[in-house]
Amino acid sequence: MNHFLSPSARTVSAVTASVLAACCLTACSGGRDEVPSALRVNQVGYVSGEKKYAYVMGDRDTLADAGFEVLDEHGDTAGQGGLGPSLGEWNDTYTAVRTIDLSSLRRTGTYRLRLVGADGGREVRFRVAPARQLLDPVRADTVRFFGTQRDGADVLADATGRVPSHLTDERARVHEPARTGSAAGPQPTGTGGPVDVSGGWFDAGDFLKFTHTASYVVGQLLSTVRDTPSVPGLREEARHGLRWLDRMWDGGTGTLYAQVGLGSGGKGVRGDHDVWRLPEEDDRLTVRPGDADYLIKYRPVFRANQPGEPVSPNLAGRVSAAFALAAQTEAGDHPAQARAWLDKAAAVYARADTRPGEGALVTTTPADYYPEHAWRDDMEWAAVELSRGADALGDARGSRWSDEAATWARAALREERGGILGPADVSALAHADVLTSADPDAGLATALEAELRRQVETGRKRAAQDPFRSGVVLRDFDAVPHTFGLLATAELYARVTGDHRYDDFAARQRAWVFGANAWGTSFVVGAGDLYPHCLQHQVANLAMSRTGRGDILRGAVVNGPNDADLLKKPVTLDGAHPCSFAPDGGPWSRFDGRGAGYVDDVRAWQTVEPADDFTSTALYALSLTAARS
Repeated sequence: MNHFLSPSARTVSAVTASVLAACCLTACSGGRDEVPSALRVNQVGYVSGEKKYAYVMGDRDTLADAGFEVLDEHGDTAGQGGLGPSLGEWNDTYTAVRTIDLSSLRRTGTYRLRLVGADGGREVRFRVAPARQLLDPVRADTVRFFGTQRDGADVLADATGRVPSHLTDERARVHEPARTGSAAGPQPTGTGGPVDVSGGWFDAGDFLKFTHTASYVVGQLLSTVRDTPSVPGLREEARHGLRWLDRMWDGGTGTLYAQVGLGSGGKGVRGDHDVWRLPEEDDRLTVRPGDADYLIKYRPVFRANQPGEPVSPNLAGRVSAAFALAAQTEAGDHPAQARAWLDKAAAVYARADTRPGEGALVTTTPADYYPEHAWRDDMEWAAVELSRGADALGDARGSRWSDEAATWARAALREERGGILGPADVSALAHADVLTSADPDAGLATALEAELRRQVETGRKRAAQDPFRSGVVLRDFDAVPHTFGLLATAELYARVTGDHRYDDFAARQRAWVFGANAWGTSFVVGAGDLYPHCLQHQVANLAMSRTGRGDILRGAVVNGPNDADLLKKPVTLDGAHPCSFAPDGGPWSRFDGRGAGYVDDVRAWQTVEPADDFTSTALYALSLTAARS
């Protein structure tokens, strides 16, 4: 992901009392020459009937004869035993990571876990409860996050004090992008308009809006509405995103708009990434054409295609899928509106350029914000959702689209090796829906099941080599959303095949993202006792400077660990409220290992910038878990 290509910053601590209280979770203390041990648990809690693992990291010799004890709410012993074998060295300080198996605990309640025979007194709390009880509050928070991301006139002000923003998007000018392959470049050229592209969501901690990610997010939200237990406010939030996507598609001219806003400027022009401010401040600027800040107030719109020309198939596919999912979810209560969505989905789908040249896929401007190389999975997703939408409305086109979904599925299997579920690869979503609704022949069904299994198996094999059983590459971008992508795919595989071989793997991934990791932090704001507080997010940062609250963006999902080398040279963010936090005052770097690092600092977009697609993938994954339970 690439949200702030040239972030800047300064550093000063800003820690709330709740964060200080949570620091006990690191379980670190001892003399200068001692190696402290650290207990790591799933801070959201463990589902009653699943395998449950915690971890202790410490010195190999100190932990050699250690054990553990679990106490219930009354102080009675609920479990005890020895530590599992070492899963490997994490870094030079933590030379062993050992497992604590808590699977025998099934009764709902809050427990205390403590070490016995090493670092006496180390203790953490955790919960055991049914999945819905644990996950529904987190799911509700993720929906709330999208409310804080809203742009335009319809903003939600309760948490952040937001007011309407970027009202000039109601009459935006269409621009041709500067011919450059990187973020920085000359000013784009205005060519047409005006068009109404107001509303929608900010993509991340910045204020850009992308069709590429918004269509992925809307599709996931609507799949969550269709397939999983309800979440308060979710349907209306999905509709908010749909309204913006509808504005980005001009059916009269056959034009799809791809982006609102200029990322980074160049000589004589400033873009969104060059200024740290609240979004409503853009509307207050007094500027004229040619001024450096002109394109901050009067934001350019970039097209995905020339009017009437074919549309990049990745964008056409996912926008069509989102519209078709709207048809499905509205068919019961609003059939006329559902038919309108289905017709729009069909029109976008029909515009797809199914013979794109090398490097011709359109995502964002510049494309390196969100690079993508696959597109047949997007077309498969569109076709199967069109088929399901037609079936819901009794539309005769359903059988044709079902056949086309199978055709695109075969093409995706043949031409594209699926990766982890995310904005660059939607094959897991498409394959699962083909398996459940398109009635594929036996050969195709077997191949699709095998492909879903391969995607999860890749993560499982990687996890077997990681001391905390993480299934992703922690040195790469998107470690946390990729973890949720693996979790969602594991749940989808179990749902469509009835094969639950990956349930244990899924439980470990969920535990990792909620605190059972080397850094001992949850990567979802507000989830657990220790979570990111110093987000690189302009609204959250500036609102926190007024309120002193660090959980203003509850439900937001951040990138999490990344290549440690990327964190060595933070740059200045002019105008940002200084914010930096580490548990018990020590540096996060003591927990870095195997080339991966993490820091909770407003300067660190690489680790603590949240994004819409991160959060929608988390919501979908957790909702699938809730549905299974």
